Amino acid sequence: MEIERRWLVDGWPDLPPDSVLEMDQGYFAVRPAIRIRREAVVGGSTAYVLCFKGKGDLVREEIELELTPDHYHRLKAMLNKPMIQKEQRRYSLPGGLTLEVNSVDPQLDTGFFYAEVEFSSEEDAHAWTPTGALTAYLSHEVTGQPGESMAAYWERTRE
Repeated sequence: MEIERRWLVDGWPDLPPDSVLEMDQGYFAVRPAIRIRREAVVGGSTAYVLCFKGKGDLVREEIELELTPDHYHRLKAMLNKPMIQKEQRRYSLPGGLTLEVNSVDPQLDTGFFYAEVEFSSEEDAHAWTPTGALTAYLSHEVTGQPGESMAAYWERTRE
């Protein structure tokens, strides 16, 4: 289960990141979302993931399965559209939360930034409010708004 809020943001926050990842992701389907992704921690390990995401906005079913590099590359070869390029920076927040900020397709005119915070319960998600410098940074919430998912972006930009 994934419980997540999402915001459109302008650039990176004025915080030191805990980690930086380079990602590529592509979709086999968008309803439900079925995608593959390469997640390479800068200076660290690389993971290859097959992900299924169910319907929903704040709360939805999510199943992630680890792929071997060979399986990832074979599946990637089946995609007939270019992969989405992302840089993700992760920041620790109070209460054990993590802010994930993503720069999507920065080399394209369609590129943009978005941020996400995952929660352990729906109640925690509804109760959380950004504080300090994050109040202004996370002012444009798009959780649950149609067309604001990565699958929708794939559909808009890869057709």
